[in-house]
Amino acid sequence: MKDRSTYVAPKFQREWNRLVSNAGLNFVNNDIEGSETKGRQPSLVLALSRAYGFDFFVAGIFKLFQDILGFIGPQLLKLMIDYVRDEAEPAWRGYLYAVTIFLLAILRSLLLHQYFNRCYIVGMRIRSGLIQAVYKKALILSNESRQNRATGEIVNLMSVDAQRFQDLMVYLHMIWSGPFQAFLALFFLYLSMGPSIFAGLAVMVILLPVNALVTKYIRRFSVIVMSKKDSRSKMINEILNGIKVIKLYAWEIPFRKLIMGIRDEEIKVLKKASLLNASLSFTWTSATFLVAVATFATYSLINLNSTSIEDRLTPEKAFVALSLFELLSFPISIVPMMILYLIQANVSLKRLSSFLTDEELDLNCVSYTEEPASCGENALSINEGFFSWDAKTPPILLNINLSVETGELVAIVGHVGAGKSSLISALLGQMKKLCGEVSLKGRLSYVPQLAWIQNATIRDNIVFGKKFDDILYNETLQCCALESDLELLAGGDMTEIGEKGINLSGGQKQRVSLARAVYQDSDVYLLDDPLSAVDSHVGKHIFDKVIGPNGMLKGKVRILVTHGIGFLSQCDKIIVMSNGRITEVGSYRQLIEQNGAFAEFLQNYSLPNDVNDNDIEMNENKIVDENKETFKRTKGERKSFIMTEETVETGSVHYAVFLSYAKSCSYFLAFLVGFLYLIVSGGSVGQNLWLAHWSNQEGRDTANNSDLSLNLGVYAGFGFLQTISTVLASFALVFATLKASRTLHNGMLLNILRSPLSFFESTPLGRILNRFSKDIDVVDEAIPIALSEFLFTFSAVVATIIVICYTSPWFILLIVPLSLFYLVVQRFYVKTSRQLKRLESSSRSPIYSHFQESINGASSIRAYSKVDEFQLQSEAHVDHNQTAFYLTSCSNRWLAVRLELVGNLVIFFAALSAALQRNYPEIFGRIDPGLVGLSISYSLMVTQSLNWTVRMMSDLESNIVAVERIKEYTETPNEAPDVIPSCPIPPGWPIQGRVQFSHYSTRYRPGLDLVLKDITCDIPGGQKVGIVGRTGAGKSTLALALFRIIESAQGSISIDGADISTYGLRDLRSNITIIPQDPVLFSGSLRLNLDPFNAKSDEELWRVLETAHLSEFVSGLTEGLYYPVAEGGENLSVGQRQLVCLARALLRKTKILVLDEATAAVDLETDGLIQKTIRSEFANCTILTIAHRINTIMDYDRVMVLDNGRIAEFDSPNMLIAKKESFYELVKNSGIL
Repeated sequence: MKDRSTYVAPKFQREWNRLVSNAGLNFVNNDIEGSETKGRQPSLVLALSRAYGFDFFVAGIFKLFQDILGFIGPQLLKLMIDYVRDEAEPAWRGYLYAVTIFLLAILRSLLLHQYFNRCYIVGMRIRSGLIQAVYKKALILSNESRQNRATGEIVNLMSVDAQRFQDLMVYLHMIWSGPFQAFLALFFLYLSMGPSIFAGLAVMVILLPVNALVTKYIRRFSVIVMSKKDSRSKMINEILNGIKVIKLYAWEIPFRKLIMGIRDEEIKVLKKASLLNASLSFTWTSATFLVAVATFATYSLINLNSTSIEDRLTPEKAFVALSLFELLSFPISIVPMMILYLIQANVSLKRLSSFLTDEELDLNCVSYTEEPASCGENALSINEGFFSWDAKTPPILLNINLSVETGELVAIVGHVGAGKSSLISALLGQMKKLCGEVSLKGRLSYVPQLAWIQNATIRDNIVFGKKFDDILYNETLQCCALESDLELLAGGDMTEIGEKGINLSGGQKQRVSLARAVYQDSDVYLLDDPLSAVDSHVGKHIFDKVIGPNGMLKGKVRILVTHGIGFLSQCDKIIVMSNGRITEVGSYRQLIEQNGAFAEFLQNYSLPNDVNDNDIEMNENKIVDENKETFKRTKGERKSFIMTEETVETGSVHYAVFLSYAKSCSYFLAFLVGFLYLIVSGGSVGQNLWLAHWSNQEGRDTANNSDLSLNLGVYAGFGFLQTISTVLASFALVFATLKASRTLHNGMLLNILRSPLSFFESTPLGRILNRFSKDIDVVDEAIPIALSEFLFTFSAVVATIIVICYTSPWFILLIVPLSLFYLVVQRFYVKTSRQLKRLESSSRSPIYSHFQESINGASSIRAYSKVDEFQLQSEAHVDHNQTAFYLTSCSNRWLAVRLELVGNLVIFFAALSAALQRNYPEIFGRIDPGLVGLSISYSLMVTQSLNWTVRMMSDLESNIVAVERIKEYTETPNEAPDVIPSCPIPPGWPIQGRVQFSHYSTRYRPGLDLVLKDITCDIPGGQKVGIVGRTGAGKSTLALALFRIIESAQGSISIDGADISTYGLRDLRSNITIIPQDPVLFSGSLRLNLDPFNAKSDEELWRVLETAHLSEFVSGLTEGLYYPVAEGGENLSVGQRQLVCLARALLRKTKILVLDEATAAVDLETDGLIQKTIRSEFANCTILTIAHRINTIMDYDRVMVLDNGRIAEFDSPNMLIAKKESFYELVKNSGIL
């Protein structure tokens, strides 16, 4: 319970809020208020310390006692060497020393792992607290802060920065423990070696400023690396969100180059940081050797002429000193890793602090009461309101005065960019209120212009956490015209909807969004153009049954933004907006009588005749009754899933994964690194064997005639060999691992961009982002660290075993059983640990998927007052992930205790062997005191080295799972080839623009039903064809088929007589053009969004902007063509985004143009201008228009009516009207007849 997010996260939030309050920080205005004494930034470290510091302090106590016990070992070693040298000592004393050394080692192990366990738990709590703080903050960021914080960057805060605090916890106590161990080591060295130790100390002091300088540069590079990671994650997130548009426009190459360019910059900086860190590692690794050489040389020189045996470099002095040097070497050797973790954590600390102190929305800018307004009272009002999106831009809404009484239906109309959606945002409290008052009474429901759909079942999307009411639910489905749609779906209302509603049409998404609002049974409804994405007759049905005077929402306050004029006469009040101001207010009749701009607009765009009520009633009955009985039988009986479960491998990491990583590193570099570490091990063994020889010689040579220069030179030579090999191995490892990082990332990026759209429909984007953020971060930084430490400690363990076997040959007999025990325990552990790591990795993806979903729907979540519910969902995802991590930590402790028992037995048997060889030389062989010192000093190291080796090996195998996961996404199925060399596109193709479908059928994915069935038609070049039909009839599917987004199940499509399946996808898609239903823009300049290949001149771009009716808007921007477009185009209205998409099409100007409901989000006047532009600019082109507004295709050459994936009618509009069938009904319902 104490480790659940529901308990852990509030603790941190309370402490953080207290510090924020003490600092006088106002997140709404983003400034510091109050006195100067309060003007300090809140400390994230202090908040974390107060929330989770006690257990961390207790862990430090365990560490303190473990450190102290570590220095008793060398004193026992001294006693053991004296015991071997002095034959007068009783035999039992040697056995007592051996048992004492063993028990001491056991106690140290237990203390160490209590320390580790508590540190891991604290790290886990910190991560949970930080993730929830970031999640909560992200939902209430102000618009300015949100534009400055890309989704990818915030995901990095959760996936990388919070994780770094967790990783740091195990090493943080080394800040005091390292100096404490160093002090004790130097103190005991001074007692043993006297003043000569100061020579070694001088070496360490000289190295400090060098390392300080290197550390400064590493810190600087770490900041840059994280900035590049953010940029890359941001761009990848946008590419994944806009992948459909990228494929339709064949833009994979420029966007791949953009990502790879950012990645190359990231790798360059990472290389500099890694090389500096390798240099740091070299200086600290060589420090132990240099300290030993300086100390031994100084000691020998000082006592060169002494005749006393006490002044010689005897084995007890040499190997006690060597043991102390090794104790000194651990805090020194861990310094590079410690510094790296501290630098990374410091960078993350600043990033998290900066984010958590970003400006927030003013949640009190709207005076809100949940109690609904009484009859005749204003339910919402704005008085003298001025609003902007941020403090830096001028007001968007000016002098807004608005009041709406209970039960009123109010329409908001105006041109694109007039401020209609901004007014809705102001009522939601999502704009910055510069002055004025806003009040709202009653519970609120909100339908955004772009429907926000959760990755859940249709029922879950509609019910949205409210208690299920079958009667209300069924009425909602009927009134929102969803019943017949549910019949078409495999699982009815239990069908899972993909991320962002990817398996629903635009109209279906909008109706699900509207049904969610209706089901909530609120008091106030803010409806931002919900009817634009639905067919005209469905729109009429929804208005009458839901929004209108006699709909489900009658008696409620309804604010309706609309571009349709057919419903305005039924509204109680109409608000006309222009340039951010309310220009006219009144009833339909009042505005007509005023004869202002609104009346003039109606005269130009009103429909010829009113809609016949009887016809509409008949059509509504058709909508309601169609397949109703079948629907009742299927609703809720089965659950249909679209999103695939994440693959979690089982068993050992396949050797192919290691081979793949080695190949990515290059086999030569991998071999070179392994060879150099063998030399490191050989240098260590040679150095210490020579020290044993030297000290034994000193102990016997009473005439002091030993060759000091030779002994010192050979000892130093082995040390230099070890040091040079270490630095070369470190540098080779840097080049190898970074080469692997680049190869793996670019391979995955290339394959992902080549994956079919069906892959993205069935794979949560958070899962893909997890590969590009956390898994790539593991490959970039965690694997190189684990690999380096493993190779270094493994070489030390091998050297230890060799030395002990050399000094005590009988020990070889013990190696076999100890090794078997070690292998059994280790393999049992690795199976568990590896699988837990896989589960931990796979359970991370839902955290990021849920977060992305929450960010995209933040305005809806706030409007429905569901922030707390979504916070609980996020906490549940984090807890699920932390469960796997905690079990991994426990399994680590389980393994370490057992393996250290092996190491402690090695110490015991080394000491016992020395005692037996001293007492029974005729049986076990005589041993020199120098070799005793060498054997036991090495065995004292083996426990720590063995533990670290196994830990690094398990970390390596656990982290190599990231390579396994990346490798999985480099092998997903691809689309057809981009280019087929044997069948190139003819120059200028298509020349005529003739499109032929021949018995064409297709399905979205294998195993699903056909969505287009036996389509056969011939569209001559230059002909204009409208495509109509009810939602789900297959209109957009026909467009996708033309671009081969989905491939043929049977039949073919030909353009200019050539089967399009014989051409490469890039050749095909780059030679036809589409204006898609969803206007997708990418962060970057406006120019990038128009021409990512940078192939057109500025003059050409300005010309198409003028033709697309955007030149006036763009010329008014300071940056012009280089105006920075926010993520997803959020700083442009939906209508403006649609016009940018039109400009793209004008820039390509191919012979075939497809319009997929491209003008749904613009007003009628702008729609008319666009249609005029298309007719003039594409006069000689083939145009296929999927239309909701029937009037836009009435002058087309032919109209295709689709029904259930088949062509129901296909002829000229006049001929189809004369037939009085499906098209006739559509035209009549639109009010044109």
